[in-house]
Amino acid sequence: MEATTNNSNGILKITIGVLVGVLALLGYLFMGARNETLELQKTLTTKVEQLSSTQIKLDSISQSLDSKIAEIEQLGGNVAELENIKAQLEADKKKLKSDLSFSIEKYETKIKEYETFLAQKDDDIRKLKEENGILVTKNQTLETEKQAVISENTGLKTEKEALTQTVADYTTQNDDLKRKVTMASAMKAVNVQVTALNSRGKERDGGEYKSSRIDRLKISFIMPSNPVAERNNKDIYVRVMDSNGAVLNENGTGGVMQFNGKELGYSTKQAVLFENNDQKVDLFYGKGNSYKSGKYSIELYSEGFKIGSGSFDVK
Repeated sequence: MEATTNNSNGILKITIGVLVGVLALLGYLFMGARNETLELQKTLTTKVEQLSSTQIKLDSISQSLDSKIAEIEQLGGNVAELENIKAQLEADKKKLKSDLSFSIEKYETKIKEYETFLAQKDDDIRKLKEENGILVTKNQTLETEKQAVISENTGLKTEKEALTQTVADYTTQNDDLKRKVTMASAMKAVNVQVTALNSRGKERDGGEYKSSRIDRLKISFIMPSNPVAERNNKDIYVRVMDSNGAVLNENGTGGVMQFNGKELGYSTKQAVLFENNDQKVDLFYGKGNSYKSGKYSIELYSEGFKIGSGSFDVK
């Protein structure tokens, strides 16, 4: 009998050791995946900011081209070259929206070329004004600048909305990561055993007891260590249910808890200091009236998760 007990204890220790190793590996893999996700988020944020900045610059150049085309037409000049450049610019803007090989350096080169061309056209406009003797009044200049600012603000608003959507997407991803972290940090109760204690505190094990010899129940289990769980007090909720599924609650220690958006009755609640060292936990429940014959089930809950279960029979 003693050899059998030693073998059982050895198997139990090996099983617990394997579970601890698996949980540690899962924690390590999870932290690695989390770091990769954070790096990907940083890269995506930088890419979005570069795309936004490039789009704003191209929009600003497009507005300047429109302004110069209108001004040269009013002065009687030739706008064919400006219209060709404008068509090329629109093609670049369209390509930017679906450019999977986007390179900020390539577009910066294009932008500098457009800016150089605009500077040259400023000289042409100045010459046209001198030739035609046209003087642009201060009010006209102010009005043009006003319209440019309005157009630029509209473009910035559009980009801001796009960035806001990107932030919302990141928030959703972060919520999903938090949910996974919460699930990984959930407690477990393994090897749940129910022992009967009589009025003198004498224990009987085996899982089958006479009703007259049950004064209290001792519910014992192991809480395996968890590398991502916090060391603090854990409220353990115990549900003792008879063969009909009714929750026992006759001594004033029970109540109602929330689980998956629903209310569940429980028989008792006890706080346990989680030490993260494969600790053994003993919980006690004393029922006021005698137990009826039948099979009883035990369910254990903590921090919104069902962490273990067990059973016993009453003769």
